[in-house]
Amino acid sequence: MSEFTKSVGFVGAGRMATALARGCVESGLVSAEQVLASDPSLEARQAFAEQVAGVEVFDTSEPILSRADIIVLAIKPQVMSSVLENLGSQIAEHQLVVSIAAGVTLSTITEALPAKARIIRVMPNTPCLVGEGVSCFSRAKEATDEDAEDVRRVLESVGHAYEVTEEQLDAVTGLSGSGPAFIYQVIESMAKGGAQMGLPAELALKLAAQTARGAAQMVLATGRSPIELREQVTSPGGTTVAGLDALAKLRGAEAFCEAVVVATRRSQELGRG
Repeated sequence: MSEFTKSVGFVGAGRMATALARGCVESGLVSAEQVLASDPSLEARQAFAEQVAGVEVFDTSEPILSRADIIVLAIKPQVMSSVLENLGSQIAEHQLVVSIAAGVTLSTITEALPAKARIIRVMPNTPCLVGEGVSCFSRAKEATDEDAEDVRRVLESVGHAYEVTEEQLDAVTGLSGSGPAFIYQVIESMAKGGAQMGLPAELALKLAAQTARGAAQMVLATGRSPIELREQVTSPGGTTVAGLDALAKLRGAEAFCEAVVVATRRSQELGRG
């Protein structure tokens, strides 16, 4: 793997920007001196600097736009138009623009920037905050293979990364973007059941969370399908089949499928404005 010599600047120093910056530095991808961030919020700047020691932080984006090789737009979608207006007059040919703003399309960003601007749109998820994220990204036509590899390396410092078409990003949003909330619902409900059956609430929560983590790791580590792994746990007339029967009667499995579908459709609606 080639040495990563580019500087990374974050416009917006919130939790996701902080997680990405920390991951880049702690993984050894970049040094702290290669990272810059800006945010109008003093609290956000202080938190960023505390969690990623040695980086430079600013209250305006001008130093980011003039010094960073990779400019990460880690801002709320509502302020994207004003940021793009400022960015459009300052972006240089060598700079790569990366957006992690949900719902802001490549075409929206492209229209605001110079004709040959290189742009990549990313959909991360919140487990990036603990180094277990999964992110998908899509590039505009001017972005190169080198650009895609640079973004992949940044994202892999906090988890896993996959390139997809922009049309697939809504489904990514519905599955892995919104998905952590669905898994939290599973953990909460399972823990509630354990507590209802006599376990201390704190222990029930730990058991449920670790069970979810362990089951996910079994899928990833073994390469076996969830169906096959489920069958290995399910004995005729046993406890697991009794629980699965209860889920089937309540349409539990179908509900989580529908949650992803509905979340995807909502992402599509938001993208259309």
